[in-house]
Amino acid sequence: MDESELEPRNKPPQPKDLSLLGIAELEGYIAELEAEIARVRLEINAKLGQRRGAEALFKRARDNAGD
Repeated sequence: MDESELEPRNKPPQPKDLSLLGIAELEGYIAELEAEIARVRLEINAKLGQRRGAEALFKRARDNAGD
């Protein structure tokens, strides 16, 4: 077995070196991160809505199964 097979295939990204960025670049970076956070929150809300819909559907099916 090769040692490279033991290493994770997807290494986590290294943190960005912020010391190289100016104030305007750092503010822009924050704006990018906030936009990404907003995008992720929208996706979470969409998935929660799907889950609630599925749970309601299965609850109705369970409730009707006793009829």
